[in-house]
Parts: sequence; C-alpha cells; structure tokens
Amino acid sequence: MKKPRKIIIDTDPGIDDAVAIAAALFDERLNIKLFTTVSGNVSVDKVTKNLLKLLAFWNKRIPVAIGSDRPLLREAINASDIHGSTGMDGYEFPESKYELLTKNHAVIEMYKVLMDSKEKTTIVGIGPLTNIALLLRIYPECVERIEELVIMGGSLGRGNAGVLSEFNITADPEAAKIVFESNISLTMVGLDVGEKALVLPKEREQVQKMNKTGDMIDHLFRQYRGGSLETGLKMYDGCAIAYLLEPEMFEVKEVYVGIETQGLLTAGATLVDLDGYLGKAANCRVCVDIDEEQFRQWFLEAIKKCD
Repeated sequence: MKKPRKIIIDTDPGIDDAVAIAAALFDERLNIKLFTTVSGNVSVDKVTKNLLKLLAFWNKRIPVAIGSDRPLLREAINASDIHGSTGMDGYEFPESKYELLTKNHAVIEMYKVLMDSKEKTTIVGIGPLTNIALLLRIYPECVERIEELVIMGGSLGRGNAGVLSEFNITADPEAAKIVFESNISLTMVGLDVGEKALVLPKEREQVQKMNKTGDMIDHLFRQYRGGSLETGLKMYDGCAIAYLLEPEMFEVKEVYVGIETQGLLTAGATLVDLDGYLGKAANCRVCVDIDEEQFRQWFLEAIKKCD
C-alpha cells in the first residue's frame, strides 16, 4: 500500500467542515499531522471548540492549534445564518478535548510540522486563508516543504457571499491574494463544484442508519442551510477531501486566478481566466466540474468507514 499522504487541515467548523473532517480522519490514505483553526463560519473560539468536540466524539488525539481571530485587514464576517450560532447546532457532543490544544499559534505549529517532516506535507484549507497567508509571509522558506495546497474557496462566476465572491475568499481577500500569488502548488476546489456535490434525501437516509457518525451528521444536516433537505445539501468542504483522494472525479484546468481586493462592489471575487484574456501564466489548478454520482458514492463510502 502507498504511504499515507501527510496533511494539515486548516478549518472553521462548520457543518460541512465536520463532514470533511470525518472523511479525512477515517481514510487510511491520509495522515493528519495537525489541525489549525481560523475565524470564518463563526468566531475562532467557537470553531476551535467545535473541532475539539468532534475529536472527542471520535476519540482522536491529533494536535489542534488556534489561529487567526480576524482577517488581515478587514472586519470579521461569519456564516452563522448557514451553520447556526455555534457553527455546529443540532447535536449534543461530548465535552471538548482541550488537552489537545498546542501552546503556540497555528502559524508556528504549521511551520514546525512542515520543517520537521522528511517528506513534503499537503495543506488543506477549508476556511478563510488568513493562517496560510501569514505562514507564507512569515516563513517563506516553508514553501519548498509544501507538496500542495488544496483550498475550498472561490468561484468561476457568481458568489454566495457577494455578487461574484465566495465566502472563504470574501472573508479575507488580502490573505487569498497572498496565497494565489505565492507560486505555491495550488488547487482551487470552488463554489461551482460544491453546488453540484449534493447529499440527496436518499443518501441522507442511508447515512443516518450507518453508524454513530452518520447519526451525528444527520442531526447537523437538519440545521444546515447550505441547500435543503428536500433538494440536496451542498458539501463544499467535503469536495476538497474528495479531490485529495479521488481527483479523477473532477475536471481540472490549469489557469491564472486573480483575487480582487480593491473593487467597491467586487472585493473577494476570484477572476478565473479560463480564456487567457489577462495573458498571465497559470498559477492554479481549478476544479471546473465534478462527477456528481461519483461524489455521492464516495460520500457514502467515506461515512461508512467512520466509527
């Protein structure tokens, strides 16, 4: 068997984050070395508490480092209208495992994991990119230790937090600009494929009966406002993990992606230059489509592996 891929997950749980974390934790092809938290769906204190609750639920002992509590330059926004006031409403979790918290800030812990490993490490960013931008600016030497950065964020066209902007990018556009201009090996799994990565009622019914994880996720789904229980729930963050494990389910194009930070009406927009209008070299692999049926099958198999 191929050696498991070492990863760091930077996250802001979040209901769809919980699904992504479950899929990653129980897949033997991935070796999670560190979780880091960032202000996003709700405050950094709340998302950290949610992550620690999830790890207690699964009895997993993986270090957790608290990261940025605000964007680089802007006021914090949140998505509590989608995920509820706590970020993970709907289920009674065990007490958080605070003993898993590291003493250092997330950026320092990420740097240590990257530099201490003999092999390169992949970073999976499923929240705003504040921590990752700080890492690249404070420790530019770590770029050579990153195998790939896979982010859930951005959009080919319309947005879900602005006319043209997706939430994770709009939450900290300046951080996103730093990341996209860093010459790092970067893959963008954006809003467009997330809109198609649906858990339909028939899959939800199957998941509910699978195991304790399926029951927990079903309870969270009842509070989730990313889609609907009738038409399907959108698994944005789960797509990033699906890409790591089964990239063949995605159609991918290598293109230049620019981040708008100055536009009065368009800050946070990802300009995905599919037709080469800007004449710039490609800086990103962008997922432009997904095999919806393959994703649903992967989702069911991922939850089946969980405790």
